[in-house]
Amino acid sequence: MNLLEILDLSSIKISLESETKDELFEEMLHILTKTDKITDRDQVLEDLHKREKQLSTGIEKGIAIPHCKTSGVTELVAALGVSKQGIDYDSLDGNPIHLVIMMVATLDNPGKHIAALGEIARLMKISGFYDKIINAKSSNEIVEYIKKEEME
Repeated sequence: MNLLEILDLSSIKISLESETKDELFEEMLHILTKTDKITDRDQVLEDLHKREKQLSTGIEKGIAIPHCKTSGVTELVAALGVSKQGIDYDSLDGNPIHLVIMMVATLDNPGKHIAALGEIARLMKISGFYDKIINAKSSNEIVEYIKKEEME
């Protein structure tokens, strides 16, 4: 699965304003509600918080991948955000996050959700990819970086 199948230009924000995890969830969910795929915003937010209570999705090296399965969405959808100042996220390594990819999946199709998580992990292992994304000047630039890596 390619990340660009579930992430489009309108779902990318390169200047996140959030300072905390709760603010970030609200900000990223606001981006996702602009799509026609979110049917119950409150349910999605509740399910994101439930998932986060299990184990922080702030992995390490400034990356967070908040995700959940929920009845509040019609299909798998994602948003990407970049924070120059960093966000207090309770990450596993204790550091602030600068790159967040929020992904929300339907309850009945775990295969796509797992494939998308795998693709995100693969992209993050590519040398220099993270730096290119967090230093991008536009959403178009981010899409081009992702497209380039997914075509190789």
